[in-house]
Amino acid sequence: MRPILDLANHTFFVYYLLSNVIYLVLLVTALAKNTLHRYRLASLRLEGLKSSPFTPPITLVVPAHNEQNFIVDSVRSLLTLDYPELEVVVVNDGSRDNTLEALKRAFELRPARLLYIPDLPSAPVKAIYNSWSEPRLLVLDKDSAGSKADAINAGLNLATSPYVCVVDADSILEKESLLRIMAGVFSDPSRVVAVGGIVRVLNGCRVEHGELEQVRLPKRGIEVLQVIEYLRAFLIGREAWAHFNALPIISGAFGIFRKDLLKKVGGFRARAIGEDLDLVVRLHRHLQEQNQPYHITFIPDPTCWTEVPFDLRSLARQRARWHKGLLDTLWPNRDMLFNPRYGRVGLLILPYMWLFELFAPVVEFTGYASIIAAAILGLLSRQFLLLFLVFGYAFATLISIGSVLLEEMTYRRYSDWREVARLLLYAMVEHFPYRQLTMIWRLQGLWQYLRGDLKWREMKRVGTGAGA
Repeated sequence: MRPILDLANHTFFVYYLLSNVIYLVLLVTALAKNTLHRYRLASLRLEGLKSSPFTPPITLVVPAHNEQNFIVDSVRSLLTLDYPELEVVVVNDGSRDNTLEALKRAFELRPARLLYIPDLPSAPVKAIYNSWSEPRLLVLDKDSAGSKADAINAGLNLATSPYVCVVDADSILEKESLLRIMAGVFSDPSRVVAVGGIVRVLNGCRVEHGELEQVRLPKRGIEVLQVIEYLRAFLIGREAWAHFNALPIISGAFGIFRKDLLKKVGGFRARAIGEDLDLVVRLHRHLQEQNQPYHITFIPDPTCWTEVPFDLRSLARQRARWHKGLLDTLWPNRDMLFNPRYGRVGLLILPYMWLFELFAPVVEFTGYASIIAAAILGLLSRQFLLLFLVFGYAFATLISIGSVLLEEMTYRRYSDWREVARLLLYAMVEHFPYRQLTMIWRLQGLWQYLRGDLKWREMKRVGTGAGA
């Protein structure tokens, strides 16, 4: 028994250590890249982009399902974004409430005589409307296929711009977000095919008529922990992976894509559980197979604010769904794994995602079980426990603290020192018991996927979004 437990414990220790070392490398890379980005920001002239005749048009695609309380203020907010040529396509995805009626009243919608070409398959389209009061707005009414991806595909069919931006109906974009994210395209227009912006937690902030008036930290601890997760995931993870041109995901809440390329890969996979991750992996696949030079990048200052779950049940459903979406993307693309044909995507990011993302909850559960068993049997050495706490808990906590400090050194969205102190405090207690809860929820997602449970379970919303 002792050799087995020793092997399990030491395997878990090495796994945990290697995971944190990789994230430390990502942190150092993100710090260096962020420093360069701040120098670039100092020379960025947004007015030039705004007035330039070469600034390409953008179509915002806004999938909406049962959004009657948010949709009008959300659309009004999007129409006021600072960008020279903007089109907004709202897709009413089989809403059972008054989403469409609210849009009709607010924007004086009328049936439009437009040619709709279904290049990308979607559920049947019932009607298309344009607005008397706002000529940049189109509303597409369709049957629901039960997926956000299907709604986005219908919106892509109607979009007329060379670039499209997918935005959630209850999220808020900052005024200059489109100009800032398109600056990433202009940095290398021949190679940059997609750009992601940062998504921040809206909970706790003050919103008036679809406009963000004041940034504040949420009151509930469960929401503050998600603020730290988002900072770590975007400011460290996505910033660094984009530097290596191995960015695996652009958030479904805010990202810019070349429309022609989306159509070449067949748009969003309608049955994908994690449609944003699935799309970016398929873009990598297509471009690598075509031997095209490209860059899928991330820019940390264009900001989208979105509501996160405020109760444990909704958060559990979200994390289970995310893990189902991870497996649903990795398994169909398993032939890319360790395949030199797919470059650093096949040799670097996909192995990382299989080992340190998909299998992480299984390894952690096994590791905790072996440590507890060794402790009960009196076989757990003090030296091992000390090393585990130092290189496991302390190392991971250092990375979380690093993400908070990186935020404060650069963008300082939380300017009150008491809010920064709360973030640092929660970063130090994040791993017990929140990490273990997250592990359980991810295991539930794996189990649900393996037994064929692919349902998209709705989450409670407190109403801090664009229409609050």
